[in-house]
Amino acid sequence: MSHRYPDYPAMAEPDRRPGQGGSDELPVGVFFEEPADLPSRRSQRPSREKQRRRRRRTIIMVTVLAVFAGVVFGLIMFLRDLLGMNEIQDYEGAGNGTVAFTVAEGDGPLLIGGKLEAEDIVATSKEFVNAFTAQSDGREIQPGTYEMKYQMSSSAAVDALLGDGGSQVHYAAVARDLRQGEVFEVLNTSTRIPLSEFQALAADPQQFGLPEEAVSLEGYLHPGEYRFDVEKDATEIITEMVDNTFAELEGAGITDPAEQYRILTKASIIQAEAGEADYGAVAGSIENRLGPDNKETNGLIQSDATVTYGLNRKSYELTAEEKADKSNPYNTYANPGLPVGPIGSPSREAIEAAANPDDVPYYYWVTVNLDSGETKFSSTLAEHAKYVEEYQNWCSTQKAGRCG
Repeated sequence: MSHRYPDYPAMAEPDRRPGQGGSDELPVGVFFEEPADLPSRRSQRPSREKQRRRRRRTIIMVTVLAVFAGVVFGLIMFLRDLLGMNEIQDYEGAGNGTVAFTVAEGDGPLLIGGKLEAEDIVATSKEFVNAFTAQSDGREIQPGTYEMKYQMSSSAAVDALLGDGGSQVHYAAVARDLRQGEVFEVLNTSTRIPLSEFQALAADPQQFGLPEEAVSLEGYLHPGEYRFDVEKDATEIITEMVDNTFAELEGAGITDPAEQYRILTKASIIQAEAGEADYGAVAGSIENRLGPDNKETNGLIQSDATVTYGLNRKSYELTAEEKADKSNPYNTYANPGLPVGPIGSPSREAIEAAANPDDVPYYYWVTVNLDSGETKFSSTLAEHAKYVEEYQNWCSTQKAGRCG
């Protein structure tokens, strides 16, 4: 008998009762067929176990794939950051703001591109070099200072430097309180115009509209950042700077030429003697010294800066002989009133302070700490002497030459 379904119980032998044949045939009416399709309870167990194993394998595979995909994605992002693939390769458009960019003698496209990238004029040096190669047509970028913009496209930057989309300029940064000779040196370095040309112009200051008492261009060379067109000559450059000074004086309400000269002279002393926070108080103290009722200093301004200007040096220290020398027209210890002219290039703030001095009771001032700029004011010489001693004590703790 077949045992393909071992979980079924075997059929029992039919009873052989008396009167029945001894044959092995089944009794009439009894039929038996082996079930072909009906599963047994035992046969279901391995099938369900297989399903559970398949599900476990599927879950494991999905988990592994998810982890692998996460690792791959993280690795890609890491490499993008490491290789700069996330960085902007090029900006769009003409850019914004203004910036003076200098190309030095001998600078090539690669070096220029690096400088442009460092100043955020272009996004990357590589794109700039590519744009230059495509657009230059054999031309070279000439040395000089160019007026450009921040975050320009590489193509726009190339146009500006090749003269197709910008202007080449001479950039000059003229600091406040510079003397005429120092300003000329800045202009010479920036424009390559010989010093002698500027010096010759200073010998005739009236050609620029200065009053007759002006002995030079001193004080009228207004400080600031300049971008002179490369075609401008020395006369045009000086004219622009002097015009800026006149504009500042007029903006402060000073229009009379003689008064302009007086205000400019006073402003130059304020610029040299004080920090910006103290301009107003120093201006008021100077005005008190110039007043007709001044019995404290009898009209003497007593400015070290004016004396050293006349001696053609910059120093905080003067000898008794230098202070007593009346032949120095800038000696405000020996000669009452303002010196014969300005002693430097005053800023807008100094000009405004000179035109509108603070109403203060002081005649004296001294900066007691040259690092912090702390300045102390007083109304009497005795009080001032204490502050001078404080300054000297501070100087004694400094390196040699710090207070010289």
